[in-house]
Amino acid sequence: MPQPPNSYLDCNVNNLIIEETNYDINEMAKEFNILFSKCNKEQLAVYHSVMESVEKNEGGVFFVYGSGGCGKTNCDYSNAAGRTAHSRFKIPIVIDEYSMCSISHTSDIAELIKRTNLIIWDEVPMQHRYAFECLDRSLRDIMKAVNPNRFHMPFVGITVVLGGDFRQILPVIPRASRGEVVSASITRSKLWKIAIVFKLLHNMRLNKGRNQEEVQALSNFAKWVLQIGDGKVGPAAHVNREYVEDDKAIPKQFCHLNSTNSVDEMIESAFPNFLDNYKDPDYLSNRAILTPTNLTVGKVNSFFVEKLPCEMSSYFSIDTAEDYPGSKDDQLQSFPTEYLNSINIPGLPLHELKLKVGVVVMLMRNLNQTLGLCNGTRMMVTKCLSHCVEYEVISGQ
Repeated sequence: MPQPPNSYLDCNVNNLIIEETNYDINEMAKEFNILFSKCNKEQLAVYHSVMESVEKNEGGVFFVYGSGGCGKTNCDYSNAAGRTAHSRFKIPIVIDEYSMCSISHTSDIAELIKRTNLIIWDEVPMQHRYAFECLDRSLRDIMKAVNPNRFHMPFVGITVVLGGDFRQILPVIPRASRGEVVSASITRSKLWKIAIVFKLLHNMRLNKGRNQEEVQALSNFAKWVLQIGDGKVGPAAHVNREYVEDDKAIPKQFCHLNSTNSVDEMIESAFPNFLDNYKDPDYLSNRAILTPTNLTVGKVNSFFVEKLPCEMSSYFSIDTAEDYPGSKDDQLQSFPTEYLNSINIPGLPLHELKLKVGVVVMLMRNLNQTLGLCNGTRMMVTKCLSHCVEYEVISGQ
């Protein structure tokens, strides 16, 4: 096919800048007014400090430290769609103390960075400190040819707001010792020395009870969770056995000691009247059951799928190996079908995925970030076809 002239192709349009600035200002102003009116004194202190830094173009690193429910998200004055740090800044997956982001000086991302005044980075404690140092190093490399004065400033003078709770997950390093995990935390980075830390102590969720009794119960539970996070809860004193360091005593009011099947009670408590509401997106998006292992996830999911009255549809993974250097017989011996079908690892679904209309599923890959189809997006199955499945997004945009 004949190609159009270069004058039509070279239009100097940076789609990233268009995407980051293509918002309804009036709608965002309404959202801001609603959020701002709900801020408490702690949140307002964070907001005013960050905005002052942005307006004066001074740069600075701020860390908003608070447990779940303290309103860290509400301190973000806009509802602009976010991105994962690795996808936006091209941070390498395998990283060390000398790594650089994969951003060229002439790329669209580099141009976007040059116009950036504020970066908000959430769930920071679970990131390796090398990721922050890598971004700082890369920003300096991009900016040194544009403004040498900003080259010597942390994050080249861009205001950076970090958020998270150190009581939750620290960087995950397979088979690492406690010392290695702590050493990988951002608190061991040179950038932490210049960070201004704000602590949010007021829990915003404690006032959402329907009566005073529920409010008090929520308050007691929140205090107990914080005590566990602070390492103040130990094993029960009356239990006669050897303890390990992580043993914790759970109060009796949080246990069903006389129940023969507490899992059923947990499911009924989290999803009351499930069969009457399983097609309601609001009902589904406001509930979830968290478990620490994939094995338990599979059991709970199977329970819900079997309860639905719709017809079951099964979708199978590919169970043959490709690009094997040996013969076909050698391939079958090395990778038998039964073995491939039994693999259950994080990041991949089971070999047989059983679905029904009304089942809640979650995306495991970024398909279209602009449309909100990102890793973690929750969706409800609306139609099961032979080779594809139709969904309705029930969380996010």
